[in-house]
Amino acid sequence: MKPLEKLLKKPGSHLPARPTAVPGTAAGQGSAPAPRRQSLSRPPASPEEPAGPAGPRPGGEGRWLELRPPEAPPLRSPEEPSPGAERDRDRDRDRDPEPPSPEPPPAARCCCGCAPAAPAPPERLLTALLERLPAGGAHGRGCGAESLLDDIVLTHSLFLPTERFLQQLHQQYPWGAHGGSPPPRWEEGAGLRRKRAVLAVLLHFLETYKGLLQEEESAGKVIKELYLLIMKDTSLYHDLEDEILKLHQLVETVELKVADETPPPNKQVKPLFRHFRRIDSCLQTRVAFRGSDEIFCRVYMPDHSYVTIRSRLSASVQDILASVTEKLQYSEEQSAREDALILVTMASSGEKAVLQPSEECVFTTLGINSHLFACTRDTFDSLVPLPEEIQVVPGDTEIHRAEPEEIANHLTAFHWELFRCIHELEFVDYVFHGERGRRETANLELLLQRCSEVQHWVGTELLLCEALGKRAHLLKKLIKIAAICKQNQDMLSFYAIIIGLNNAAISRLRLTWEKLPGKFKNLFRKFENLTDPCRNHKTYREVLAKMKPPLIPFVPLILKDLTFLHEGSKTLLDGLVNVEKLHCIAEKVRTIRKYRSRPLCLELEASPGRLQTKAYVRQLRVIDNQNLLFELSYKLEPGGQ
Repeated sequence: MKPLEKLLKKPGSHLPARPTAVPGTAAGQGSAPAPRRQSLSRPPASPEEPAGPAGPRPGGEGRWLELRPPEAPPLRSPEEPSPGAERDRDRDRDRDPEPPSPEPPPAARCCCGCAPAAPAPPERLLTALLERLPAGGAHGRGCGAESLLDDIVLTHSLFLPTERFLQQLHQQYPWGAHGGSPPPRWEEGAGLRRKRAVLAVLLHFLETYKGLLQEEESAGKVIKELYLLIMKDTSLYHDLEDEILKLHQLVETVELKVADETPPPNKQVKPLFRHFRRIDSCLQTRVAFRGSDEIFCRVYMPDHSYVTIRSRLSASVQDILASVTEKLQYSEEQSAREDALILVTMASSGEKAVLQPSEECVFTTLGINSHLFACTRDTFDSLVPLPEEIQVVPGDTEIHRAEPEEIANHLTAFHWELFRCIHELEFVDYVFHGERGRRETANLELLLQRCSEVQHWVGTELLLCEALGKRAHLLKKLIKIAAICKQNQDMLSFYAIIIGLNNAAISRLRLTWEKLPGKFKNLFRKFENLTDPCRNHKTYREVLAKMKPPLIPFVPLILKDLTFLHEGSKTLLDGLVNVEKLHCIAEKVRTIRKYRSRPLCLELEASPGRLQTKAYVRQLRVIDNQNLLFELSYKLEPGGQ
């Protein structure tokens, strides 16, 4: 089962006064797809009124651009193969004055008179965008053209690879791709307007992608060529000097890689989760991972010995096996090897899977207590998991000594660091590109691992507490930690703790739950209502809508929404791009941008005791083997329900 599916599962309540729920109900089950899509694509203005200024958005004040054709559903393509703004206006004028669709009338245009965008072939969508962009800053921030620009930059990879998108942008730059003379049939001044439009698209593209471009060698080469062309024409941009300066700064900041350039030597190795349990590593502020970053990793042998290799995060299975083989050549025990090695992932429960040689970025997809094994096919069946890393011995851990506020604040601070490391485009790559986009989703996958880790941490701490009174007190503390996380607007930690308390191995502890004070029983029922997936998580969405940034959302639910958008409509139909689907996806990404629009301010002391709590929170030791959790649960309360 994928991590996302595990995180979205919600068992029924176990408290007696809780209304009966269907155990194992999937998130969002029973909700019709149509209302969900409609809620995501609904404009801020009412359908009866023309589109007016939208509410506060990351891009600034402005108007929404209505992207859906007035009478056609989102999947229906227009009759003509090459739609344009003029044709849309003629078609709208010929329609009935009272069309059955509740969309705004054709007069609802942006502040510059731009017509709504219609589906177009992939190769013409960029041209249509450049024609809509202003000649000299006529559009305001957040207007229709600005929204369409952001939509295409965020989602162009769904229908056009990044390198090809940039090549088309390069070709749209006048005189640069036409041998020094303007193309025929262009009016006077059209070339200058097109150059300014290309400059606007390039600026927005660099602002959005930034560090991701370091992994795109071919794309970096195209950007540098286009940058040199624009810099040659700086005399034409007297009124856009700020944009030219910004372009120069962005190109320098991005540090674009070109294929013929040598990489910088002595690159720093970054630590992943649980790497050697190093306290100095876990106390450092988390930074974003990229595919070219180097990490240390242990690869185990069938006898549980291991070799430590240094590898790129995006390394393929074949590269990892080559490093392991090189290490083993210096070992007396493995001086010669006839059979080829295979790479296997082994979970703590004993589940194992063989990785294909072409797979990449396997490090960030490992489970919480999963490990990599190198073996031959003959020894595959004899592989057994490593002994439990956590000592199943009762005793007090840091959670018993620290205050709930301290643990909750450290949880929020750490999860905010992880959330900030995720590039907004990782959400798109994770859902729409699958295995091919895994290299760009390392930070998102690490946050999903962390969410699963917190869930198992809740059960681990409770089941390692033998005394009934102490266990009930710990249950009360965990509910209080969840309440403080909710107050901190850390909905990821809040959700993970509540899901962990609903684990079957915990919910069956009848004696423990009976000793919980009534006040906390009622509080837990309230939290269960908030995390109830009924009506597509309606209660949670209402609470989230009232929160102001900064906040940490329940990230698996965002991926679920994007998945429904992806599976509910086609990106291309009859050769035309579904621009409404692009707009809905971009709106989801802009929501994530809004959540992180302000910095998180938490007062955390730096005393030795506080640092110990910080290290404990950032390096949780958990049992992720459900069978072992059940064994501990039945040992504590054999007669539980």
